[in-house]
Parts: sequence; structure tokens; C-alpha cells
Amino acid sequence: MVLLPGGSFLMGSEDPDGFRDDGEGPVREVRVSAFHIDAHAVSNERFAAFVSATGYVTEAERFGWSYVFAGFLPAALRRGAGRPDATPWWCGVEGARWNAPEGPGSGIEDRGNHPAVHISWNDARAYCRWAGTRLPTEAEWEYAARGGLEQARYPWGDELTPGGEHRCNIWQGHFPTKNTADDGYTGTAPVDAYLPNGHGLYNMAGNVWEWCQDWWSTAHPTVRRSDPRGPSAGESKVMRGGSYLCHRSYCNRYRVAARTRNTPDSTTGNLGFRSVRTD
Repeated sequence: MVLLPGGSFLMGSEDPDGFRDDGEGPVREVRVSAFHIDAHAVSNERFAAFVSATGYVTEAERFGWSYVFAGFLPAALRRGAGRPDATPWWCGVEGARWNAPEGPGSGIEDRGNHPAVHISWNDARAYCRWAGTRLPTEAEWEYAARGGLEQARYPWGDELTPGGEHRCNIWQGHFPTKNTADDGYTGTAPVDAYLPNGHGLYNMAGNVWEWCQDWWSTAHPTVRRSDPRGPSAGESKVMRGGSYLCHRSYCNRYRVAARTRNTPDSTTGNLGFRSVRTD
């Protein structure tokens, strides 16, 4: 874990390329107290240690299925899978879970240092209880992701590929049919791929979405706040950071201030987490 000393920062964005309906704005001053945060997302290796120690069964395993990107699947699995109308590139695959990310026949033997995926918010919370940590608040997550930069678009600055160098794992090409993988990966990348941000944190943009502690809301007080924790209840939890499926054409949410949501029991092949600790 990396110790962040805490302090004040400008949270949110009025970026014209952002999504106003997501509640990215207004820009407001927020103060966070010192905390430790994982330098990278929880890996398959680390999640396997948790499962081995506790016998924990994830929600995807209990439900019997999870969502997998269609482009990763053989034709037979694609044909038989249910697909959401709004996002038909997702296939509901029986047997897809954290240690079989693409369903039957897949595995993580060569992906021990990749982020654990198909992890629900409830699964992530169970891991944190075992590890003596917790999920970050949304304010802590954004403070960490900014890496000490004020109102920069990305964790490293305002340019997506400075000097032509890829700094994150997102989709290149034409979504969802052609991924050129110019950044080196079509699916997940190792948890410590690319350069870290100014706080020494890896993959705060792209790779996998990361759960936050907060319930979802788009109403943000503009007065200066300290250690905000979001609403006391809700239907969906905040997710941050974007994933390897994000593309400017439809999901420009790999920006630091971008945000989205999902229900606490939801699992997909691009959804993981990192944890924090306060002493």
C-alpha cells in the first residue's frame, strides 16, 4: 500500500467531453484525511489467497453466470448467451467467474498478476474484511487518481498519449468490432502495467472498473466538505476508472472525474477493485 498524506483538492469536472448526467460536476473543494491505498488493483493471485484462506464463494459463482465481452468467446458460446438490449457486446455466460474469466475452459494460470474480475461490490467488501481494509470512498479514489495534479483530465496530465506513449489500457480501433490493441492488450493488463501516477499508483485509468464505497448520487454540495461518504442508502454503488473496453466513441469514462454505477451484486469481466486502510 501507498500512504497518501491527505489534503484538499478540486473534485469533479466541467469537462466538455464529460457526461453531465453522470454528476461529474460541479467542481468543488474536498478535503480527505490521510489513508493508505493499494498501489494497484487486487490481483488474481491475491484474491486466490483470500479464497484459499476463507473458502469464500463469489456471487458470480452462486448465481452461476456472469457477463463476458462477446469478442472473447467462441461462436458457440456467443450464440447461446443472453445479451442486454442496451449493451449487446456483453454475453451472459454460464460458468464465468473470477478464476474462469471467459467461462468454461478458461483460466487464470497465466494471469496471476492481472486484476481479479467478475467481482461484485459485496465480494470486494468480503475481501476487505479479510484483509483488514475497506473500499475507498469516491473522494479518496479521485484524490488518489489525480496523483497530485489539479484538474488534469488523466492521472498523468491532459494528453491521452503524451509523446505517442500509451499510459492506460483502453480500446483502440472501432468499438465493439475491431480492437487494434495498440496499447498492448485486448483484455486485462497486469496490475502494474504502464507508468504509475504521481502518487505511485498504477492503472487508475483503464484496465478494470474499480468499486468505491459510496452509494450513487448525482447531487453534490458545492460547499467545502471533509471526508464525504456519499448518501446513506441507495440502489447502486459508484464505480471509477474505466476499463479495457472504454472508447471515446461511447464510454469516455477513463478520465479522472468520470464515474458510473452498478448494483452491489453485479459482476462483469471488466470489474474489479482496490482497497484502502486508515490507521
